[in-house]
Amino acid sequence: MALFDTTGFRLIEQGIDIVNQTKRVISHNLSNIDTPGYKCKYLSFSGVLKDKLNASENAKFKKELHLASYIYSDNSTFDQPDGNNVDSDTQQALFVKNALLQEALINQMDSEFTLMRSAMSRQ
Repeated sequence: MALFDTTGFRLIEQGIDIVNQTKRVISHNLSNIDTPGYKCKYLSFSGVLKDKLNASENAKFKKELHLASYIYSDNSTFDQPDGNNVDSDTQQALFVKNALLQEALINQMDSEFTLMRSAMSRQ
């Protein structure tokens, strides 16, 4: 059994994977802000979470989720005459929200390490 193969570490690792993928999607949206006809993309966090929970309940089926399959385009809004629907303010707010989530996950991982160091020093 590996030292870092715990449920807490796995959940944090998966959370960081989702946060990193979300960061890539937001960056891609912002880089295409002037591309005519570009549709804003989002990562379906609830879809990823639901599938990860189902996978963890059924532990014998340890499948790797491909986060790219949870990305969807927003076809419902048209903000600009050229068909591009990327709103810079919205994307920047999502980026900040995502950065705060990443910081929280890193702090949680740091807490896990602190707990392990404390447990090891008491032996």
